[in-house]
Amino acid sequence: MNAYAPILGLILLAAVFAVGSVAFSVVAGPKRYNRARLDSYECGIEPTPQPVGGGRFPVKYYLTAMTFIIFDIEIIFLYPWAVRFDHLGLFGFVAMVTFIFLITVPFIYEWRRGGLDWD
Repeated sequence: MNAYAPILGLILLAAVFAVGSVAFSVVAGPKRYNRARLDSYECGIEPTPQPVGGGRFPVKYYLTAMTFIIFDIEIIFLYPWAVRFDHLGLFGFVAMVTFIFLITVPFIYEWRRGGLDWD
């Protein structure tokens, strides 16, 4: 248990700092609320009215974000594989070809369906 004491102490210190910062901002922050302060800010332009229920957000934004995350994960797996390629042998090569295939098939599907085309 002594080996974990510094880690637990750091977690406790981080939690105290986070909770203390939020509590201090509530106590010390300004309390002057008005309509202009509570309204959303859009680069100095009057905010556009939102439809009832918030309106629909285009799904293409989510698809682009998910594609970006998938490629990040692919790079995270490819880098250590490339560093240790000579020690992994045929099994490592087959595993990585399978992984790249499993990543490429949904990407091609999204591309063919027009998920990457911006109107």
